[in-house]
Amino acid sequence: MMSEVAVEEISALTAIYCEKDEFELLGQSETEGLTFRIQITVDGYKEKLLLKLTFHLPLDYPSSLPDVSVSSEQLTRKQCIDIKLGLLKKATTLVSEPMVHELLLWLQQNFTTVTEQSVRYQNPQGNSEQRSQDETWTALLQVDHMRAKTKYKKIIEKWTSELGLTGRLFIGKLILILLQGERKSIKDYLLLQKTSKVDVDSNGKRCKEKMMSVLWEMQLPCGCKQLPAFEVKDYSSVEELKTEFEFAGLLDLYHKFVHMVV
Repeated sequence: MMSEVAVEEISALTAIYCEKDEFELLGQSETEGLTFRIQITVDGYKEKLLLKLTFHLPLDYPSSLPDVSVSSEQLTRKQCIDIKLGLLKKATTLVSEPMVHELLLWLQQNFTTVTEQSVRYQNPQGNSEQRSQDETWTALLQVDHMRAKTKYKKIIEKWTSELGLTGRLFIGKLILILLQGERKSIKDYLLLQKTSKVDVDSNGKRCKEKMMSVLWEMQLPCGCKQLPAFEVKDYSSVEELKTEFEFAGLLDLYHKFVHMVV
């Protein structure tokens, strides 16, 4: 059952966003919570932009963060994911209090700042398209388990694509995620992984990842080249996994963090 605070917030939101198509209740469940969409306009660089933001409030909201998705016909997918990440970061400062309206006001005030990096990415100057090795970071993550494996894999592939990350998802005795790319993109991925519902619990309910650990995060070692794409690799033996790390030029990483626990 939704908290009284959440019910009161929904009532306030319907009163604030009362024009045609501004607020739409998409779903309400005694086990899953509330899902609704709010449509707002923001001042873009040259024109006003129409954004559609879908919020899912879990039963324990506002003690836990809402799920957020962003869409707009006037923005790129990269810009939409940057807005989502900005909202999630802001939401972490508002836990335990009603936050949806506060988040929307914050977005309207900070839209150009939130999407600034995406604009630079779309309009690179000089040779910035070719990232130098010094700007490429590598992170190795370990996930304890995946109950909804197919869905979980698709979410990881979607996020890495949107954030421009390459690497591997290794699935076997250990579940490892190897990420390579800009450091900010890796940080953004970690935020998504920690704040989004990516799996299901023992009762089949969607849940957030609470058992992920960062084993290693550093600049790409000297002499190594960034992997060209993100791929899912199922492995059945230690040798298979070792070969994958050797191919990536990260055999030292394998020996330091993986070999002893496989």
